Amino acid sequence: MNKAEKALLKFFSNILTDVKRHYKTYRCLLNVFNPAFAQVYGALDRKIIVSGREIPLRVFRFGRGKKPKVMIFFHGGGWVTGNIDTYTKICAIMARRTKHTLVSVDYRLAPENPFPAGLEDCFNVTKELFEKTHLLGCKAEDITLVGDSAGANLAAVVSLMARDKAAFWPKKQILIYPATYFDHGEDSPFPSVHQYGKNHLLTAEKIQNYMDLYVPNEEDRLSPYVAPLLAKDLSNQPETLIITAEYDPLRDEGEAYGERLREFGNKAQVYRMNGALHNFLALRKKSGASAKCYNVMNEFLWGEKTDKADMP
Repeated sequence: MNKAEKALLKFFSNILTDVKRHYKTYRCLLNVFNPAFAQVYGALDRKIIVSGREIPLRVFRFGRGKKPKVMIFFHGGGWVTGNIDTYTKICAIMARRTKHTLVSVDYRLAPENPFPAGLEDCFNVTKELFEKTHLLGCKAEDITLVGDSAGANLAAVVSLMARDKAAFWPKKQILIYPATYFDHGEDSPFPSVHQYGKNHLLTAEKIQNYMDLYVPNEEDRLSPYVAPLLAKDLSNQPETLIITAEYDPLRDEGEAYGERLREFGNKAQVYRMNGALHNFLALRKKSGASAKCYNVMNEFLWGEKTDKADMP
């Protein structure tokens, strides 16, 4: 990065840094700068009713053939911001680039609905779709769990819960710059938190603020359903692709999760996007990382060969 780019990063990284105070402003800004044009992208809005509660979904149908491959997608936003509207464009592009039908889940957000509310929504929707594959016209083995950032955390945890409850069996999962640990303060064991935790858009302070809002009970943060990296047993997990970003404070914990999955006998690939920031999928106009990300995903999903990225 040149000096001008670093200066811009520093400026934007230090706006509204107190997430706990400004999260509603964050939500408003996201809605303004990410208008939803669901009809433009051919998306269909649906709802699943679980335990008497409606969970909104947005479905993007771009699958190959009569039996489509399906992604169940959990959006990022620190468990506090983001929704199916603000992620409409990203989901439409992901569905088109990967030739998958994509189901985006509008789970409940903290702090109004702290842990485990949003996680329960994600788990319940996934369980329902695995049990009723006719709703999407697919096979259970053709469903992949996908998430970015906090959504990648939710995807990883849904896979853990599915094993623990013997509820369903995801064959694959894709975790894009995932959060897998609970502490992003001065005591964090990960160098990337200290190296890139300031002036790189997503700051360590913001991550910790998000965690405070999502899991206000500090004892709960030690649960593997909050920090999957702490799970004592990571056996019998889906084949996993983890994609991290070089200048991301979450980079090292994401890559550490891949290592631990392999230690327990799972197939796990870790792919680092050099030169990329956290949330590069939303920065697609400024970075080639998003295009490269979809190439990597297609190789994982379809076996389509692509240029190798840098391995950590």
